[in-house]
Amino acid sequence: MLKVIFLGTGGSIPSINRGMPSLMLVREGERMLFDCGEGTQRQMMRARTGFMDVDSIFITHFHADHTLGMPGLIQTMGFQGRSRPLHIYGPRFVREYCDIMNTLGYLKPGFDVVAHELKHGDVVERKGYRIEAFRTFHSVPSLGYALREDKRPGRFNKPRALELGVPEGPLFGKLQRGEDVAVDGRIVKSSDVVGPPRPGRLIVYTGDTVPSHAFLSILEGADLWVSEATFADEAADKAAETLHSTAGDVARLAAMAGVQKLALTHISSRYSEDATPLLEDARKHFKDAIVAEDYMEIEVPLRD
Repeated sequence: MLKVIFLGTGGSIPSINRGMPSLMLVREGERMLFDCGEGTQRQMMRARTGFMDVDSIFITHFHADHTLGMPGLIQTMGFQGRSRPLHIYGPRFVREYCDIMNTLGYLKPGFDVVAHELKHGDVVERKGYRIEAFRTFHSVPSLGYALREDKRPGRFNKPRALELGVPEGPLFGKLQRGEDVAVDGRIVKSSDVVGPPRPGRLIVYTGDTVPSHAFLSILEGADLWVSEATFADEAADKAAETLHSTAGDVARLAAMAGVQKLALTHISSRYSEDATPLLEDARKHFKDAIVAEDYMEIEVPLRD
């Protein structure tokens, strides 16, 4: 299973309906946070995600609305008896940020908080997938992240295997793992009965940024793009001034990249009562756009 849980979908200023930016990715039971705005741990409580299974936090940039939830979350983890390390990834100054957070917050959680500085092109390798960091374009050093799964084995053609004389049983497993097998003195190749590798899933989160064609190579064919859309198109000048995105600009880029689904987040408090203008602007260019809400979950299915 691979899903996204939106913990906070507001931008800069909280509202009654939207918390500060944070989302959780859950993959085969593994949980990781992307950004950790003020009040994230309370959002996690309400979403019933739990704290202790989170081993990684990926920060896009160090503006307060994306980071102020970390000290409280770390302290709570310590109170609940955590002992294994917590890894925090981010752009330039992540180590300094963690040092200041620990010092001024008098944090003594009882476990290691390990900071990892990333730059454009860096990759965090994990079993079955990788997290790719790439440059985004905001007013401070910033990164986006792409979770890219490894390719999966091709589809096994059981009728063809039986036709070639392969008996059901352990030899089927070997063929599916890419091994050739011997049957009655003949070699049956895995490629004879297994189709080409199938792509893994791809989720992209860009954080605060102006939209850029530089993202196209990362976004190409993504199953889900979680993008900020702080403003509707009518506030394009404000978006440009603050280095944020409009819903229409993001949607045009999603269409160009062949993204499967677009979820808009980091919604300005001016739309706290009604985000319809954002949705309308986005769907002019990309029909599978949605405006994310706090506690919304999106499950990303495997591709055929």
